[in-house]
Amino acid sequence: MTSAAPEARRTPHAQSWRDASADPAQRVEDLLASMTPAEKLAQLGSHWEDTRDASEIIAPMQDVLGRGRLPFETAAAAGIGHLTRVFGTTPVAARAGMQKVRAAQTFLREQTRLGIPAIVHEECLTGFTTLGATVYPIPMAWAATFDRGLVRGMARAIGEDMATVGVQQGLSPVLDVVTDYRWGRVEETLGEDPYVVATLATEYVSGMQEAGVIATLKHFAGHASSRGGRNHAPVSMGERELRDLVLPPFEMAVRAGGAGSVMNSYTETDRVPAAADRWLLTDVLRGEWGFEGTVVSDYWAIAFLKSKHGVAETMADAGRQALHAGMDVELPDTSAFRLLAEDDPDPERTRAEIDTAVRRVLRQKLELGLLDEGWMPPDPADHDLDSPRNRELARRLAEESIILLDNSAGALPLPDGLGRVAVVGPGASDPRVLMGAYSYPIHVLPRHPDLGLGIDAAPVAAALADALAGTDVIVEEGVPLVDPPAPGVLERAVAAARDSDVAVVVVGDRAGMFGKGTSGEGSDAPDLELPGHQGRLVDAVLDTGTPVVLVVVSGRPYALGRYVGRAAAIVQAFLPGVEGGGALARVLTGAVNPSGHLPVQIPRTGGAIPHTYLAPPLGQDGDRISNLSIAPAFSFGHGLSYTEFELGALALDAEQIDVAGSVRACTEVRNVGARDGSVVVQLYASDPVAQVTRPVAQLVGYARVELSAGAAAEVTFTLAADRFSFTGRDRRRIVEPGVIRLAAGLSLAATTAPVAVTVTGCTREVPAPVLDTPVHIVPLPTAAIHNVGNAS
Repeated sequence: MTSAAPEARRTPHAQSWRDASADPAQRVEDLLASMTPAEKLAQLGSHWEDTRDASEIIAPMQDVLGRGRLPFETAAAAGIGHLTRVFGTTPVAARAGMQKVRAAQTFLREQTRLGIPAIVHEECLTGFTTLGATVYPIPMAWAATFDRGLVRGMARAIGEDMATVGVQQGLSPVLDVVTDYRWGRVEETLGEDPYVVATLATEYVSGMQEAGVIATLKHFAGHASSRGGRNHAPVSMGERELRDLVLPPFEMAVRAGGAGSVMNSYTETDRVPAAADRWLLTDVLRGEWGFEGTVVSDYWAIAFLKSKHGVAETMADAGRQALHAGMDVELPDTSAFRLLAEDDPDPERTRAEIDTAVRRVLRQKLELGLLDEGWMPPDPADHDLDSPRNRELARRLAEESIILLDNSAGALPLPDGLGRVAVVGPGASDPRVLMGAYSYPIHVLPRHPDLGLGIDAAPVAAALADALAGTDVIVEEGVPLVDPPAPGVLERAVAAARDSDVAVVVVGDRAGMFGKGTSGEGSDAPDLELPGHQGRLVDAVLDTGTPVVLVVVSGRPYALGRYVGRAAAIVQAFLPGVEGGGALARVLTGAVNPSGHLPVQIPRTGGAIPHTYLAPPLGQDGDRISNLSIAPAFSFGHGLSYTEFELGALALDAEQIDVAGSVRACTEVRNVGARDGSVVVQLYASDPVAQVTRPVAQLVGYARVELSAGAAAEVTFTLAADRFSFTGRDRRRIVEPGVIRLAAGLSLAATTAPVAVTVTGCTREVPAPVLDTPVHIVPLPTAAIHNVGNAS
């Protein structure tokens, strides 16, 4: 890296703001007072050392908006706020990436006047997105575990790996609530229930920030509710639905998780782009929730205000609109913010807003230690980013996430002594189908075929062959993922299935960006049928009469109703990561008892979409309202096991509570089968009469419970009345008096008889609600079990 001209060199670091023992607020003010306008603007920008062309896109319009990028030494002559994806752009081992970071940070410290280091940020949705790092299951799979502690542990491990090599900020988690399964980025979400999304995302935030890495909430807000499930499409949603469905996860991650950063959504709601929405980025985020971190732009979202949304005439205008809305940092390059002073109609206001944003960035750098005297990034070294600890976490997540949807024929676990098993389908031998679009093997390495996956991953067929020692395992593709099969390929798969004791058919997705896959950013689905000719393969194998175990490895739920009752068993795995092949093999053979539960519904058919379980009465099935049924094949929360669980009647500690009170709801769950297992006990609430329409049922609590055979536990949920709050007609969040019905279940479709609690008093406004439902699990002696058998 070349040196700057002598006149650009920094001044000595004798300033008070480098004193780590001084008052933090005063340190920030002292530094701010010493900065020139150019140095201030530099802290609000970023630099991406990226040279890819139009054939190598990993971000929208990357090739167009990255043209004319200034060399680093020029772009950072006055400093820089962020360094973009040093590890995640072109393949580098840990040591080489650390050397690049050190060179950049040394330039900033020694060749700029103030010597302020940059924040290094990276993607980390399914693990640190860099060469050779562990690929964990996708967030949809985390949600299927309903395991808060495990998600937190994974995030902490990801954060520790990133911090070790000098990364300070991670661009995760995704808190978008699914409303349309066709959307390509469903795989990045935690499902369709805002409470599940909120609780697990908050655990991720806590785990990552415990490791010293800033977590970034995205995409704020409404990204998953785009019209027609199309990437970047406008959002048709009123403020009430936005507040009750979309915003709660962000609020919990801010209030309870202390998230350090928020990233805007690319979308527009009610014709206002999120990147220019002051109500969203300032009034709600900071004014109502008290957020004190930084708001960073999604890549080129500020430029999109001019080029895509058409609300800005110039890039300078786009930058000022974003700044006024509450944006602090422009990513991944500085294109609009560096022009803020150009043709400015109100320079005094702009200068004040720049100072506000710079304060936030500097405070974050101070908290990270970057402003302390003598700070340097870690020394370059070799680091194992795919450690045994990581693999163990990835294995546990994969195993806990696999969902046994149907086993009515008792085909699973696969019995001993099978002579021949056919494993067919485009997902049988391809380990790429196990990984999400933001994993490094999918996100970057397709442009570097010489590096393969950059990590060891066993495909399903190979893992199953290892698990079925002594069994003849025949593997056939059957059909490609999307394209028509070549002559004879489908027929060979059908013949292999016909001549086998069992056929395991592995279908679903292969993630990819912007249409290069069937799931992932910009890879939206036209419908919810299995992609390409995979349905044709499944039907053909089912017609052989051989028992079929249908294994769907996907980033979204597909319509499976036509296979229910025909397949001997159906298993759903949401892109389970680098350990997913082995996890599936262990579940299929019974070495692992399946325990995942659905964080989305599995549609019966691909029609009458979009629809999720949270619809109000007019959005539900039945009553002959429409000739199009939207009844799912498998309901929200569904998940079977190789043992049996029974749930007792729900009991409340009070029949009435005040609008500011709370109620305890207690049930007993028992493992009545012959082997140990885990189950997710769920608590649903319904509000049959309210001033606005409400979901027919909504999850308000859940608990993952591990029980040995014959064991039981008492599960108690403590529900504040706030958990029944909603946005009323005047757009205030309220708890109103009336009857609330509560029911426990092992899925939405398998609940106990509802029990009523009456909320009394006057309607109460809830500006800062209780967002979580504490759960207490107490093991029970066998003699104490009673009232069991109402739901199973």
